[in-house]
Amino acid sequence: MDQRLVLASTSRYRAELLGRLDLPFRVVDPRVDEEALVASLGPRPPEELARVLARAKAEAAASGAGRRDDAWVLASDQVGWLPGEDDAAPTRLRKPGHAAAAVAQLVSMAGRSHHLATAVVLRPPEALLEAGEPTREHLDVHRLVMRPFSADEAAAYVRRYAPIDCAGSYRIEDAGIALFERIEGEDFTGIIGLPLIAVARMLREAGLLARAES
Repeated sequence: MDQRLVLASTSRYRAELLGRLDLPFRVVDPRVDEEALVASLGPRPPEELARVLARAKAEAAASGAGRRDDAWVLASDQVGWLPGEDDAAPTRLRKPGHAAAAVAQLVSMAGRSHHLATAVVLRPPEALLEAGEPTREHLDVHRLVMRPFSADEAAAYVRRYAPIDCAGSYRIEDAGIALFERIEGEDFTGIIGLPLIAVARMLREAGLLARAES
């Protein structure tokens, strides 16, 4: 099976999303220390952080062990944040790692809006890159408004669904959707981790995904 497409991610959510496009691909760990990279950059807008992290993952996977000379690399990264109040800096949303942190993060977001920026990079093989084939990029940004809810409701959700590996401590694809008042954006799959409408367009442009017959 032709596996020229590499997904530079260990996220099962991104792999499941990309699998919807019915295109063969293989998964590699880009081995990027995200927190060290973010710390080295200093203060940056969240959207820029998402772009920088996605680019770093694409480059790391392209040069990593087991690479193929003809491989296209698809990388993505997501940064979520709560806007600061009274001109304060935004608060970056984290993967909570344990239940207590998940509940605390959800409570801090209740009744407020937050944002998710998901950057995607499609890097061509080195030979094509040198020949002028562009690296394609896309940035998906959503504004999400949570309704007011209690700590007890947040705790019940976390107990039932354990969203401890998700930035923001929720999943819109399960009962986490009930915590929201509204969502504003172009493609809800971007919230899950990979905006498929944009990814499909990038893959078609690169000739990796068939175009519909006219």
